Amino acid sequence: MDLYNRKIIGYSYGKNPTAELAKKAVENACLNVEDTTDIILHSDLGSQYTSTVFEDIIIEKNMKHSFSRKGNPYDNACIESFHSVLKKEEVYLNTYHTFEEAEAALFEYIESWYNRRRRHSALDYKTPQQVEDEVLVA
Repeated sequence: MDLYNRKIIGYSYGKNPTAELAKKAVENACLNVEDTTDIILHSDLGSQYTSTVFEDIIIEKNMKHSFSRKGNPYDNACIESFHSVLKKEEVYLNTYHTFEEAEAALFEYIESWYNRRRRHSALDYKTPQQVEDEVLVA
């Protein structure tokens, strides 16, 4: 999540929370950012985020890694809020019969709804895409 506009810019899908999955999410986020130098990537202390595989991609992309304090989910409040909304507005309302069906539904939710049509009070009731577009025009 880009904290400036609350847009979800990097994510990946998998059946287990592995370091490779986390690395893929960073790689996907980097597709949406011209220069990754000095970007602060914040994560919790999960083993996938403290792994060598994950640290290597952070170093390769010239990013800085910030960690939540142990046992303190409030350090990551914005993304925790997103996960809560994702579950309430999409996951708990649907039954997915295959992994691929769930993957497609989550992609659709993030790209078509959350980033482009869901308004946020923190963004003066604009969508993440509207905020991004305003910056690009300015």
